This record gives sequence, C-alpha cells and structure tokens, in this order.
Amino acid sequence: MDPREIESLLKQVADGQLSPEQAAARLKLLPYEDLGFAKVDHHRALRRGFSEVVYGPGKSVEQILAITDRLVDRGQNVLVTRTTHEVHERIAQRHAAAHFHEIARCLTLTVQPPIPLIGRVAIVCAGTSDVPVAEEAAVTSEFLGATVDRVFDVGVAGLHRLLDQTARLQQASVVVVVAGMEGALPSVVGGLVDAPVLAVPSSVGYGASFGGLAALLAMLNSCASGVAVVNIDNGFGAGYLASLILRTAQREGASLTRTEPGTPQTRL
Repeated sequence: MDPREIESLLKQVADGQLSPEQAAARLKLLPYEDLGFAKVDHHRALRRGFSEVVYGPGKSVEQILAITDRLVDRGQNVLVTRTTHEVHERIAQRHAAAHFHEIARCLTLTVQPPIPLIGRVAIVCAGTSDVPVAEEAAVTSEFLGATVDRVFDVGVAGLHRLLDQTARLQQASVVVVVAGMEGALPSVVGGLVDAPVLAVPSSVGYGASFGGLAALLAMLNSCASGVAVVNIDNGFGAGYLASLILRTAQREGASLTRTEPGTPQTRL
C-alpha cells in the first residue's frame, strides 16, 4: 500500500466519508495478502518507500497476472523484471496502461505517478552488448521516480568517448556503471566523479571472463574509492539502490542536485 493511500484513507475517516469499519476492511490485508503461491507484500511501500517488485523468471503467466491484479487493486505501481512479451500481452488485456520495455525485459504499470526524486542518476555502460543490463537499471530508476541520464557505449577501449562525457557525469547524483570483459570502466568513472558509483558486472565477454566473474572480481578490487558493486547482470539492483540513495537524501533534507556544466558545484 502506497503511503499516500494510507494518508487518503485516514483523511476520509476524519472527514466522515468512510467509517472506521470500512477503513479497517481495507487495511486488513496489511501487511501481506496470501495468494497461496505467493504472499503479496502490500506493506513494502510503507517500510521501504517503494512497492514490491515482481521477479518474472520461474513464475507462470497466470501467477504474474494474479500478483499484478492484487498490487493494482491496492493502488500500487507494478514493475515486473526479466519478463516476456507473452506476459505483457496477457496483462495488457486487463490493464491497458501496461508497458513492455523490450531491451530491459521489464514490464511497468503505473497506477499513479511516483513521487519525483531530487537529483539525477547517470546510467553508463561500456558497450552496446551491455545495454540490456543498463536499460534494466534505467527503467527501474525511472519507475521509482528518478530522472535518468543514459551514457552508453563509452568503454575504456576508446577512452576519448568517456572523457567527452565527463561534464555530464559530474552533474549526476549517483552513477551506475555497467561493464563486462575486464570490468575496468567503474574504476575510471570513479576517478572522475565525486558521486557514489554503483558498479554492475555484466556477463559479456569471451571465455576467460567466466560469464562476468572476471568483471565482478575486478570491480570488487577497484582502486577508486566510493565504488560499490552489485551482482552480475543485476541492473535492477543497481537502479533500485541508486533510487534509494536519492530518496534517503531527500528524506533527510540533503540536496544531491547539481549545477549545469561549467558552473560551481555545491552539495548540502
């Protein structure tokens, strides 16, 4: 249940538009609703600020549809990760607003616009092959209310491509960096910016990359300070964490906004 729904519910009771019994009936499904095959966590938004996200693999179309229905019924936005056209087609038959992000393999369904997060997330990827993971991070951040700046195909094999974007990167409040192969890009970016850098190793690469393990170990051994690492191909995790950083700063009254390139930067 979105915190705004709780506030609206309490106001309706206070204004006499809703009886305490009716309000109690609507609240009885907190903190979760048992569907038998899944326990839908309606309390997630109250605890974490963001509603529950549905991980697509391993679930049938019918299961994803049932979970989506229950989340929508409670006024929550829906994000399904690692999903398919088939799932989107079934959900869209019932919820026309459902949108499939093909490259990111994500489905989003917006019941009400998310609360905008102050600041900006830069999503950086080394090569075109890393774009699906980068897009998963971008779609996740946007779904959660962040403004996203995509900076793609700027790997270290052509370092001038990255250096041309330095001013852009320095305006970001959080930087997500996706790279496979040897995974060097987050260290380079970490040496250019004063914002948190969230590194995402991708499974892109030839045999000795071991499906992203080489990039993961390289990122864990980054010589740049302030680089945190999520799991291999976990664009969702990086996008979520980036949004959580913005939300925490916003809640604490800090400012992570940046000035335009070429002007003095300030952070409160």
